[in-house]
Amino acid sequence: MGTVTIGVSIAVPEPHGSELQQLRAGFGDAAAHGIPTHVTLLPPTEVDSGDLPAVEGHLTEVAAAGRPFPMRLAGTGTFRPLSPVVFVQVATGAEGCALLQQQVRDASGPLARELQFPYHPHVTVAHGIDDAAMDRAYEELADYEAEWICTGFALYEQGADGVWRKLREYAFGGAVVPPQAGAPLERGGLTAY
Repeated sequence: MGTVTIGVSIAVPEPHGSELQQLRAGFGDAAAHGIPTHVTLLPPTEVDSGDLPAVEGHLTEVAAAGRPFPMRLAGTGTFRPLSPVVFVQVATGAEGCALLQQQVRDASGPLARELQFPYHPHVTVAHGIDDAAMDRAYEELADYEAEWICTGFALYEQGADGVWRKLREYAFGGAVVPPQAGAPLERGGLTAY
């Protein structure tokens, strides 16, 4: 059967996703057009292709228990010198992302795995490029902001060409409640607004 490399992430919606992808390409990141703009929940993970139905079933359960939550990107950060990455920070929604990624990687599920680094939700805008371009990305996006309501996540597969393609979207169970409706409610492990 063979193996496939998959990832699970929250897509940054339009127009923000395309805008950040174009900026990433403009900084000289050759991988920009092969990686949809996202917040990672499960980093690239190799699985047996025969395990995909179990993975999809698990993700369906995680999504069914989830509730929409607000996301806001604001400002930049970097993992340098540990890792050559510049990113836009998740200013609102980081707790929801962290809980969601724990559920995706739950020890009892088919995607259980340890992470190389502690989980830190972010949107990569430069990776593995020269330091001057990394500095430019960090400075030019320092005032960047975007916000939306996260209503689910998606499963992606990396092709032999290195391009990530969406296999399936998973919507959270429950209706979107506007943020102005009041204080957050805790349901199903994620904050609902």
